[in-house]
Amino acid sequence: MIRIRNLRKAYHLQGQTTVVADNISVDFKSGMVVGLLGRNGAGKSSLLRMVAGTMRQDSGSIEIDGTVSWPVGFAGSFHKDLTGAQNTKFLARIYGVDTEELREYVEDFAELGPQFYLPVRTYSSGMRSRLAFGLSMGIKFDVYLVDEVTSVGDASFRKKSMHVFRDRMENSGALLVTHNLRVISRVCDAACILDNGRLTYYDDVKEAVERHREMTA
Repeated sequence: MIRIRNLRKAYHLQGQTTVVADNISVDFKSGMVVGLLGRNGAGKSSLLRMVAGTMRQDSGSIEIDGTVSWPVGFAGSFHKDLTGAQNTKFLARIYGVDTEELREYVEDFAELGPQFYLPVRTYSSGMRSRLAFGLSMGIKFDVYLVDEVTSVGDASFRKKSMHVFRDRMENSGALLVTHNLRVISRVCDAACILDNGRLTYYDDVKEAVERHREMTA
């Protein structure tokens, strides 16, 4: 379970303040896939990063029971001078999983070919995303934080990614950010809408999707 209490986060830029979390309090239950909806810039990715611990909130608390992934699809944490294989081995040691088993899984899944053994700084953004997604799916977490899983790679790779993601959801939960409302409707057990820093939780995914469509029409 993820318990968020009185969470606040604001950005200050050129004399303007944008609040992306305005005293948010919510519980995300274990084993549930919850979709996170909202306009572009609403703060959905920021919320995922605060839950992951890669971004600090201004105030409030986030309590987590179990293991939580970094935001799937977020490739900013790679060491750019290390190869994809070296980054994979490094993360395997951090998370206490078998190094060679994870390397083999990621090399096969990410479909990077020889570039898996070249520095990450030589990768395109799509290649970094495939590496990040393969690493995330290669390590078992209680909760996966997923940011636009359907935007990774070409159509064939996206189909494979969704298949693996659904397989992981058999034994895990997730917070899922995507603009693909069909994915939200197919895989989510509940949904939230983030708007002007306020988070509204919906047990009925269909209701959340319809409300989101009204807001963005």
